[in-house]
Amino acid sequence: MSSTTGQTPESSASHTFPDLSGLIKAYDVRGVVPQELNADVARAIGAAFADVVVVPEAPAGQRPRAVIGNDMRPSGPELVAAFADGLAARGVDVTLIGLASTDGLYFASGSLGIPGAMFTASHNPAQYNGIKLCRAGARPVGQDSGLAQVRELASRYLALGVEAVESVAPGTIDEQDLLPEYAAFLRSLVDLSDIRPLKVVVDAGNGMGGFTAPAVLGTGAGLPELPLEIVPLYFELDGTFPNHEANPLEPENLRDLQAAVVEHGADIGLAFDGDADRCFVIDENGDPVSPSAITALVGLREVAREQAAGRPAPTVIHNLITSQVVPDLVGATGAKVVRTRVGHSFIKAEMAQHDAVFGGEHSAHYYFRDFFFADTGMLAAMHVLAALGGQQHPLSALAEIYQPYSASGEINSRVDDVPAARARVVQAYVTEQGAGPVTVDELDGLTVSHWDTTPQWWFNLRASNTEPLLRLNVEAADEDIMIKVRDDVLALVRLTEED
Repeated sequence: MSSTTGQTPESSASHTFPDLSGLIKAYDVRGVVPQELNADVARAIGAAFADVVVVPEAPAGQRPRAVIGNDMRPSGPELVAAFADGLAARGVDVTLIGLASTDGLYFASGSLGIPGAMFTASHNPAQYNGIKLCRAGARPVGQDSGLAQVRELASRYLALGVEAVESVAPGTIDEQDLLPEYAAFLRSLVDLSDIRPLKVVVDAGNGMGGFTAPAVLGTGAGLPELPLEIVPLYFELDGTFPNHEANPLEPENLRDLQAAVVEHGADIGLAFDGDADRCFVIDENGDPVSPSAITALVGLREVAREQAAGRPAPTVIHNLITSQVVPDLVGATGAKVVRTRVGHSFIKAEMAQHDAVFGGEHSAHYYFRDFFFADTGMLAAMHVLAALGGQQHPLSALAEIYQPYSASGEINSRVDDVPAARARVVQAYVTEQGAGPVTVDELDGLTVSHWDTTPQWWFNLRASNTEPLLRLNVEAADEDIMIKVRDDVLALVRLTEED
């Protein structure tokens, strides 16, 4: 395998290096191809990943190894080849698994016990691509766990070139198909063989769900047939996303699925994002089931399984803008419930620290201890199918149990002066306490809760890290109260000098 030659980074004290901070962010790599992310950049990042993560993690006496997968974006194969070239130049043996969902790459990293790289830009438009890096066992690589060092070293390699390590033979590159093993592993975690027959519409959005759903839910990987009739929607892999964006968080991207569920008389609809690590659920009436409801449903299933095995107080993680129903229902079982900041790096850190059996986010990321503490939309979908197919009620009735409160959803406000807007809210709801006794915390933004006193409500106000935005989430036990709190807080946030 060829490598780019040039000076070693250590010989470059006076050199000016390219700024990769806009590409290599706090938790992953994401940018426009080829302006920001191209073969040269991918090769430099691969070499840096080798030096910072892969080689130091290699067991003593063994060759360092890494695994790489990619989604369906047209730019993927070239970037993967260059990244693998950078790894190999630094003495790392590389296994390519080809087309994969992000959770498929996590499975590869976890089952093989080696670091991994997934080439995907998730739900971003077609001109983007990116890389999600992980350590052995699918452990995340973020700003504080190696990504900052990867960024710095990649910048130097990009300027000075990637040299082979003189004392080590170049790495080898081979290919391996892990899709059957991935599908069998998920099937081993949730048994769907004895549920009642279900008709399931799956909207893959031309993303990797069209690759994994036939393998896991069907017979595409050679597994036995399940009592599921799958109605495929946009299963053709196409990184230009010709039908709709592969971002089910946006309501307009669910409309085709909602219509198809009603048209086909289906029991449930499942929507996956571009790299299929998130899953959204639609009931038989075409109505969305909130990710908080799914968090509660799956969390209760995982807690029940743990308790049946003699572990009475397992831990479930949820972020601070999921519904109050999650701590209410999960906590009532005797399980420990841990509230954390928004963001997968925080969830994964808490999952590992507490040995949590499950974690959920409002964005439809679901994390499982039995899946290397990583997120997988497909496993969450299987839990919902098992719960639905294990009883006779429709999904709308089942979901109603887990959606007792009224929520605003996340509302973004662009403001000129974020601190001033936040200060107005603090003055009204904390300093003056005109709405009655409240509890306040700043774990992530400002959370004000009136849940222990009637009327029950809480809100969270968080600033964007990259834009002049404030993000508001409100929940209340009564819809009229939710609307009043939502509108009152928004009026304070959006107040202008003219007002």
